[in-house]
Amino acid sequence: MEGASDVSALKMLNHELVKLDHFDGTNFSRWKDKMKFLLTALKIFYVLDLNLMPFPPASDEDTDEIKAQRKKQEEDELICRGHILNTLSDRLYDLYTSMKSPKEIWNALEAKYKIEKIGTNKFIIQKYFDYKMLDSVSVLDQVHELQILVNKLRDLSINILESFQVGVIITKLPPN
Repeated sequence: MEGASDVSALKMLNHELVKLDHFDGTNFSRWKDKMKFLLTALKIFYVLDLNLMPFPPASDEDTDEIKAQRKKQEEDELICRGHILNTLSDRLYDLYTSMKSPKEIWNALEAKYKIEKIGTNKFIIQKYFDYKMLDSVSVLDQVHELQILVNKLRDLSINILESFQVGVIITKLPPN
């Protein structure tokens, strides 16, 4: 009976609680966090652990416990791979579907999109320094935009003192 409750819990989690957008190559960090949450909730994120040792090839001497563990890990890897591929855009799905291991797909995505994130981080710093306030847009909306940039910089471990932020806002105010 335990298997039936696992399946119903999986369906509820899959259909009602967690709706992942398709990953199209943008907002990798957000997609990755949501995917981690889903896979952790499903208790299968462990298959992506770099330190997880693969099972040795099956042998006649395997105990029932080892056979069961091997089978569970293989099923978890299949489910994990399916969830990762299922959330990729069609273009990315076609690119990564030939990879059989969820760990291989995960590592390939991380390698590709972490490099792009470094470029994006440099862009955020430049965007903060180059930000110009306009007369045609509400000052509060523009201050809010600057605050979003400050929060993104803080996420990069770049802390900007509040007094400096105030000075930046004053210098960026439009002439009127």
